[in-house]
Parts: sequence; structure tokens; C-alpha cells
Amino acid sequence: MSGGPWGVQVARVAVAAVLPVELALVVCLVAGVRLPGWALAGAEALVLAALLLEACVLRSLYVAARARGADRRTARRAAIREAVPVKVRRLVLHELRAFASLGRWVRRGTHGVRPGDLAAAYTGPQTAMMYGLLFVLVIETMGLAFLIPWPAVHRVILVLDLYGVVLVLALHAACVTRPHVVHPDGSLRIRYGALFDLAVPPDAVASVRVDRRYPEGRLITLSDDGVLDLIVGSQTSVTLELNRPLPFTRPLGVMEEAHTIRFHADDPRVLVNALRQTA
Repeated sequence: MSGGPWGVQVARVAVAAVLPVELALVVCLVAGVRLPGWALAGAEALVLAALLLEACVLRSLYVAARARGADRRTARRAAIREAVPVKVRRLVLHELRAFASLGRWVRRGTHGVRPGDLAAAYTGPQTAMMYGLLFVLVIETMGLAFLIPWPAVHRVILVLDLYGVVLVLALHAACVTRPHVVHPDGSLRIRYGALFDLAVPPDAVASVRVDRRYPEGRLITLSDDGVLDLIVGSQTSVTLELNRPLPFTRPLGVMEEAHTIRFHADDPRVLVNALRQTA
């Protein structure tokens, strides 16, 4: 299989399809579900074929990049970028960063905050909700352990519940350890955990003010007139007016532009004053 356009397209479809199949197999096996031999063999054969196809295409792209003079690291990145769908790469990357944040949280460390920077937390409105969700997940796990009489089903639910507990902790840890950052040069880094990261240069800031709002919508909401709401716990507290549109990347890789950004900070006055002092 070559790394030509047809081979790359087939590999991209294969790797996007193989992830849910492999996850279903792992959950069934961990739960002790006995699949028919032909079903297990067929599913594993499909997964293996898809992975072999992906490996062949990646190797072909890697060799081609090396032939063009790229070093090993650059060639590996170029091959993965071309063969693996953006959404798959970003989902895996988000989860890896979130899980890495658990260790940083235990060490009370922060990401991307240097001496002289102002770190602005934003987790206040969602902390109680996160811990409440964790409590519900733990109670559900304990309750189902007594209520479900079938061992196979119990193991599946246990695996999913434990993963949910760790994932919720990891997402909250990512938000705690990745605060907004005001740099001494007046630049601003607006973040939400590992899902959103936007660098605002100082020359792009027209004005900034404390402006508490309670918008409706998802975490990242962009209006038709270019107003971006980064909503935490159903609220924002800072409005940043820009003198030119800035591009930003959604969690799954879609690029868009905003000329006004509304986001939340637990102490918005401190963040706003820091930005005004560096202007």
C-alpha cells in the first residue's frame, strides 16, 4: 500500500472506524463476555487489517518525508498529520493532556506560567458541579455493584464508571493547572483546560472590562457577529474587545475568527487591571 492520495484516504477512514470497534472488544473482554469464536476472530481480523494498513501508509509517508530531507521527528509528525484524521488526533491529545494534568495537580504545579506572569483561575463556578458529579459517579458505582446480579454487565459498568471518575477528575485538573495568563508584555493567554487555548497579542487588544454575563449555550459559543463566549458554569465575567479579528481553534480542530471575546475569571478585576497596566 503506497502513501498516495487513495491510500491516505483509506487509512484515514480505517483509523477513524477501528477505534470504536477496538474499544467495544476491550470492554467485552474485560467484562468477561464470551463472544462467538467467529465473531471475535472476524472483528480482530478487521482491526488488525486496519492497523496494518495504517502502519504501511505511515511508513510510506515517513520514508517520503525523509527522502525530502526532513529529520526523523519532523518526518514522523508529517506522516501522522497526513494519515490520521484531525478529530482523532485532537481527541487523543486532549485526553492525554488532561490525564497528565492529574500529576501536575498533585504537585500543585501550573502549565505555561512563568515568573512575572499573572495566573488567573476560572474554575470557581464549576468546582461544586464537578465534585457533585464525582460524588454521583462514585455512589452509582457502589450502588450498581450490589444491584446488578450479572457479573459480565457489572464489569462493563464498573470499567465505564471508573473511567468516568478519572476523566472528570482529569478534566477539572486540566482547568486548575492551565489558568488564564497575563504576561508582562501585555499579551494574554485565554484557556479552558486542555480544550481551548488562545494567545492574544497586546497590539490586538482594543479594550477590556469587567462585564458579568450569564449566557446560554455550550462551552464555546460564537455568534453570527463574531462574539466568542467561553462559558464556565453558565457565566462570563470579562469582555475583551479586539481591534482586529483573531483566529481560534475549536476543540476538534475547526478554525474560526472572533472580534470580541467574553470569558470568565474568578477575580476579573485583578485580570483587567493587570492588562490595563501593561497597555
